[in-house]
Amino acid sequence: MTEETLFSKIINREIPADILFQDARVTAFRDLYPQAPTHLLIVPNKPIPTVNEVTEQDQAVLGYLFIVAKKLAEQEGLAENGYRLIINCGNHGGQEVYHLHMHLMGGRRLGRMVAAD
Repeated sequence: MTEETLFSKIINREIPADILFQDARVTAFRDLYPQAPTHLLIVPNKPIPTVNEVTEQDQAVLGYLFIVAKKLAEQEGLAENGYRLIINCGNHGGQEVYHLHMHLMGGRRLGRMVAAD
C-alpha cells in the first residue's frame, strides 16, 4: 500500500487547498509556494510515487493530466501567451512530494528550464 501523502490528504479534503478542479481521476489546486504568477498542481487521485512507478494501467490518467492542464491554462488565461508543464522525478529531479504531479506555471515569461550551478 502506498503511503499517504500531503497530496492525498488534499484530494481527500482532509486539509485545505484552493482546489480548482476535481473529478474521479484528477485533482488540481494552487501551489502553496508559487514560483510564477500562476502555479497550479495537477495530481492523479491514485497515488503514484514517481514516474518510475508508472504502469501501463496509468496511461489513461496520465494522458488525462494533459487534458486537464489545457483546460486550466485556458481558464486561467495562459493559453494565448503560453505556459510550462513540469513533472519532476526523484531527488535529483527536484521532486519534493512523492505523489506524481504536474506543475502548470505561467503568467509571465519563464526563464530557462535548468539554471547553471
